Amino acid sequence: QVQLVESGGGLVQPGGSLRLSCAASGVIFSTCAMSWYRQAPGKQRELVAAITRTSSTNYADSVKGRFTISRDNAKNTVYLQMNSLKPEDTAVYYCNAARRWDGRTYDYWGQGTQVTVSS
Repeated sequence: QVQLVESGGGLVQPGGSLRLSCAASGVIFSTCAMSWYRQAPGKQRELVAAITRTSSTNYADSVKGRFTISRDNAKNTVYLQMNSLKPEDTAVYYCNAARRWDGRTYDYWGQGTQVTVSS
């Protein structure tokens, strides 16, 4: 079965950096669009960054210029490099994999990793 395992979260001071990793198994990784979502307390889950199977990327306006999403198909892993972190970046970050099969889109989610930005 499909499994996504996030890692790399933690506590960091404003202006600091973290790199999140998401390791995928049970899917042909190179055929999946990958993305990172986050959910802060009291807010809905939002898309942070996405990368297609052709490595095109999209970012939420709030993280443009600070976050970078990348993928390593040989390692079945997607990364989110987060720089210049702000308190408002505090959230649980979730990895998502999307694939198409038999005309339908399937979404898979990791369990999330906590990112806390605080002084």
